[in-house]
Amino acid sequence: MATFLHRIGRRAFERRWLVLLLWAVVLGVAGAAAAGSSGGGSSSVTLPGIEAQKAYDLLGKKFPAANAEGASARVVVRAPDGQKLTGGKPKAEVKALLKDLKQSSPRVASVTDPFTARTVSADRTTGYAQVTYSAKAADLTDADHKHLDKVLEEARGKGLTVEASGTALTAAAAGGSSEAVGFALAALILVVTFGSFAAAGMPLATAVVGVGITISSVTALTAALNLNSSTSALATMLGIAVGIDYALFIVSRYRSERAAGHDPGEAAARANGTAGSAVVFAGLTVVIALVGLAVVNLPILTAMGMAAAGAVVVAVLVAVTLVPALLSLAPERVLGRARRRPKAPSKTPLGERWAAFVLRRPWKVLLVAVAGLVLVALPTTQLELGLPDDGSKPPATTERKAYDMLAESFGPGFNGPLTVVVNDTDPAATKKAVGELTDGITGMKDVAAVSPAVYNPAGDTAIVTVVPKSAPTSEKTKTLVHDIRDRAADTRAATGAEGLVSGTTALNLDVAAKFASAIVPYLLLVVGLAFLVLILVFRSLLVPLKAALGFLLSVLAAFGAMVAVFQWGWFKDLFGLQTTGPIMSLVPILTVGIVFGLAMDYQVFLVTRIRESYVHGAGAREAITDGFRHSGKVVTAAALIMTGVFGGFIGGDDAMIKSLGFGLAAAVLFDAFVVRMTIVPAVLALLGDRAWSLPGWIDRRLPHVDIEGEKLAVAAEPAPADAEAGFTHVG
Repeated sequence: MATFLHRIGRRAFERRWLVLLLWAVVLGVAGAAAAGSSGGGSSSVTLPGIEAQKAYDLLGKKFPAANAEGASARVVVRAPDGQKLTGGKPKAEVKALLKDLKQSSPRVASVTDPFTARTVSADRTTGYAQVTYSAKAADLTDADHKHLDKVLEEARGKGLTVEASGTALTAAAAGGSSEAVGFALAALILVVTFGSFAAAGMPLATAVVGVGITISSVTALTAALNLNSSTSALATMLGIAVGIDYALFIVSRYRSERAAGHDPGEAAARANGTAGSAVVFAGLTVVIALVGLAVVNLPILTAMGMAAAGAVVVAVLVAVTLVPALLSLAPERVLGRARRRPKAPSKTPLGERWAAFVLRRPWKVLLVAVAGLVLVALPTTQLELGLPDDGSKPPATTERKAYDMLAESFGPGFNGPLTVVVNDTDPAATKKAVGELTDGITGMKDVAAVSPAVYNPAGDTAIVTVVPKSAPTSEKTKTLVHDIRDRAADTRAATGAEGLVSGTTALNLDVAAKFASAIVPYLLLVVGLAFLVLILVFRSLLVPLKAALGFLLSVLAAFGAMVAVFQWGWFKDLFGLQTTGPIMSLVPILTVGIVFGLAMDYQVFLVTRIRESYVHGAGAREAITDGFRHSGKVVTAAALIMTGVFGGFIGGDDAMIKSLGFGLAAAVLFDAFVVRMTIVPAVLALLGDRAWSLPGWIDRRLPHVDIEGEKLAVAAEPAPADAEAGFTHVG
């Protein structure tokens, strides 16, 4: 591997203009494909294999008109204090509002009248109208959104309290702010780390190219395959982070090779052969973790994982080809002030001093680090999962205000009705089952109302809407779902008709159960495959085992921090969090997949340099110190960059994005600084030479990938009198 990438680095350095042209063509083709695509993809989410989704699918077949994909808005209206909505003036104002809503866009298909549809509260102070559009939410224009907002604002000016919710209010996200924050922080860290704008600019430039290609490709595929429109979010986040980090390691190694006396071309080739090998295998572990998300069998999760894996593959290819080409454009400027700094006396690098501290007391450091992570992870035992709704949005949003108004006037369960779908090939059996099931549900203590059954034209399928007394996230509502499903099972045994329960709470329960059943096989697959890759890289059993256990500690600590902040509200003002509640169901498994890949990144980058020193003759403890001397600073910078990129997403308004960004940032900090920079050297010090041992029968069967560049070491050493020999090592 090292010699292969050495040749690639040398060719890219020598033929820089050809390499630059090829990447420019790839970027242009991807951009043209994205520009030529039509539509923004689907905004729907399908969750196959769960009862709630089966109910939705059945409704789509049996009630196609009710399953239209057009956007909708629920406009909630409340009369001024002391007045009734059915009174003369308020009623006239509501009628005018309904007329304006119909005329707000040519895409408005219908607007229900709360007075004729009987959607006015019992105290006659509050009502709501349903606005249905003929176009999908993604196809609504800015003008549609502005006209709707204008109509609502004009009604408020007449004394009514008017708020709205629904897919029609979801305008296209402005985007860019989170990415800009991440880029700004990364640029600052790179300048401080390298002391050179040229060296700092290369990782940023390559990340822009990689992310540009990835996002353009994902955009084109999203439109062509009608994928969920959110698939590019994770690809962008990861593409920026790993794109910068991978280039950072190669540029840093180039500076190190120049400091050792190699000429620019050979330094770039050696950097590609050593650090580039680490990049390839680190990227491979990330790809394994992301592609492994497909085992959960959720299309949206699979699409996000594949898109993000594609971003990582592009980042690796860019790093090992484009970075050497860019180095040839500024072979001296990328060194910064190192050229003018005398070699001696030099200050001991912080990474080396930290390694020495750990090596003096490995047992104490190990126990304190593990105990600290376990303490932070304790809140994980209280982790609650859910899906976002309007009740989880900031209190100042119109969606949250509409949600609260409906809960106050129609009851807390109104925002989370349960849909019971009864189906049988025999209409008589369906009708009998509906009667028995409705009678049973009506008598349950947490039921506020049960609507009359609505049958499809064939009469073989019916819909029964159940309004709970409790809020959608209440434990009482969850218990009600289980009770209704138990009753449906009894009814099916008696009549043969199938009864399915759907709705917000039912969907939350089903998704949580699906993730719980998928997490173990997912971890076994991902950890198992990555374990094999790490055995190949490090030719050791204990080092990969330690890497996997360290990952579990860091990810559990990240979950504990998420629970404390997003569920319990600790330090919520610090992170701009206005509401607390369950963690989005997708977040934990996404965090596991991403963090595992990134944890292996730092494992490969740091421990590869330690093993490289060990293979080249250093003792076990000396190799640890040497590895930290060369890689401590750059691993720290990489972790801070990754944290900055993920942390930039905490500033968003969406609670799910905030929690994912927070969880990833916390996990990177825990894994990089507590696990990799603290626990790893402590364990390696305690294991000594045993850390690098491998049973002979395994060693003989494994191919030698030479990630340490051992074959490169036999090349002729540069002359001591080389003009660059006075460089101070900064890698």
